[in-house]
Amino acid sequence: MSCRSHVQLLRLINQFGPLSRAELIRISGLSKGAVSMVTADLLAHGLIETRDTVHGGGRPSIRLGIAADSAFFVGISLADRPVMVLGDLHGTILDRQDIDLPDRVEDIGPHVRRLIARIAPEGSLHAQRMRGIGLAVSGLVDEQGGICVRSTLTGWENAPVGPLITQACGLPAYVENDANALTVAQYRFGPMREAASFSLISVGQGIGCGHMFGGELFRGFRGGAGEIAHATAEPGGLPCLCGKTGCLDTVASLTAIAHLATRAGLPGDLDQLEQLAAQGNLGAVELLHRAGSALGLMIAQMVQIMDPQHVLVARQGGELTGLFGRAMRQAAEGNILPQLAPRPEIMTCDVMADSWAFGAASVAADRSLFHEF
Repeated sequence: MSCRSHVQLLRLINQFGPLSRAELIRISGLSKGAVSMVTADLLAHGLIETRDTVHGGGRPSIRLGIAADSAFFVGISLADRPVMVLGDLHGTILDRQDIDLPDRVEDIGPHVRRLIARIAPEGSLHAQRMRGIGLAVSGLVDEQGGICVRSTLTGWENAPVGPLITQACGLPAYVENDANALTVAQYRFGPMREAASFSLISVGQGIGCGHMFGGELFRGFRGGAGEIAHATAEPGGLPCLCGKTGCLDTVASLTAIAHLATRAGLPGDLDQLEQLAAQGNLGAVELLHRAGSALGLMIAQMVQIMDPQHVLVARQGGELTGLFGRAMRQAAEGNILPQLAPRPEIMTCDVMADSWAFGAASVAADRSLFHEF
């Protein structure tokens, strides 16, 4: 099930929604015979299903869509509050659990096996059709080896968590940077399905970034592409956990905003700061303008280097519609080369607390079904 034509048609049906065989022939460039053979195979394996009948000038045609319950995936996010979700092939979260982590990384495999038994008990349809496990971690990963190279949040260094989970659970386990995982979810199951290229920036306790070009994550040479959180935003600025000073994370992350606000005698919550700024509080105005401008300037630099079609800025807990978001857009649009036309569309979206865990499940779906091996 991993040959190029199977993957190609699965990708197209997932990207554009239910398609007829005639539409698949036109979009894919494959022959009528090849499309007929591959779709028959995908139907036989239950990965796609027949949908509505389209009536036109000629013979009626049947559209084919992804079968939601043909495969299930577990996603685990190791954020401040670790979460595990069960997802299907329509991008739906079927179950979720708050979880804990073992004290020793060597125990991660049996621990995950016990956790999965909660949402996919042995003998259940979910267990029978489980295809993979995704793990989203904050930090640098070796996705090919399933290794967490370094994560400040978990304290792991060169931890082979993927192989440990695979050995214990008997399922392929995929380890991915959390921002990259969120990027994959937005591409496979979210609003970026039809985007030729886009960059995602997540604004939360830290700042993450992922790049999707031509349906593939752009990782860079060592897998560190997108580490804008630790690009210098203010030379000689505040010290960062990474050991540098003036990183974007020290200015524009929600953690930094809360710290700077508290130091100024203001509430640390972004929404409360936005309310104060709207009422004319100069301290709140200055703080939000500084943070949004720093992020916007970084977006402008990223656009001129990467040239994405879209930039999606995601925040957990609400869209960036206040002063922070306006300052971000103004700084970005004011610092992008005027001759760069058409300019990329900068969009904002709200993501749920479980979105990173579902991103991990999306990575498992992406690697096991939408890639050749």
